[in-house]
Amino acid sequence: MHPGKVGQLTLALALGALAAWGQDARRIVEEAQRRAHSSSQRYEGLLQVVDAKGKITEKRWRYHRIGSYGASRAVVRFTAPAEVKGVALLVVNHPERPSDQWLWTPALQRERRIALQDRATRFFGTDFSFEDIEERDIDQYDYPWLNEETLDGEPCWRIEARPRKTRSSQYTRLQLWIRKQNYVMARIDSYVHERLVRQLKCGSVENVQGIWTARLLEMSDLRRGGRTVLKLDKLQYNLPMQPEEFTLQALRRGS
Repeated sequence: MHPGKVGQLTLALALGALAAWGQDARRIVEEAQRRAHSSSQRYEGLLQVVDAKGKITEKRWRYHRIGSYGASRAVVRFTAPAEVKGVALLVVNHPERPSDQWLWTPALQRERRIALQDRATRFFGTDFSFEDIEERDIDQYDYPWLNEETLDGEPCWRIEARPRKTRSSQYTRLQLWIRKQNYVMARIDSYVHERLVRQLKCGSVENVQGIWTARLLEMSDLRRGGRTVLKLDKLQYNLPMQPEEFTLQALRRGS
């Protein structure tokens, strides 16, 4: 065979292998999403917010979600401390584009829509941004590569996810570690270009009503030097909920 044709064949095989890796990565993320499926979810969250100097403040919220993954609605409502009690966020997720979000502030007795350019800001003093609260549907990302890596003693798939143009994101790319044993996320590294800006660690994995779930989440803001530890208490899946509970009217009523 002509040397030039050999080189072309080698390149074609390499590109084909990369495409296959991308397909395998997508299937892994899709399976992780499938195993986490529930028609609804509810928990009470205890948050410990640790600043760069080590000072710890506690917050609490209640989280309710209804609907299929990527097309769901969720309400996050703070219950403590007193200065944030009643503050609530309504998130309407969409499979094809970023979510719609409204923040309700009881002191002002009004809600405001969270603009896309504001999604990178901190969510009420935590190290989660507004964007981090929304669900990330599999079809909003491309998965260019995959490898295997042990993380904290657990075999994982390490997958790169890049947001498509249809998804407006503060992040240029994500790196996902998904546990091989149960397809539960172990870690998410969020990058802006080549800089790691946030890291989410997911621990204390338990089987809750047949769904393997990380009940301890730690979000670190590498730019600010702070972190927030979120513990999921009283977690339940597939509870009867009504769509009317996930509207602006319900947000105002404190339903």
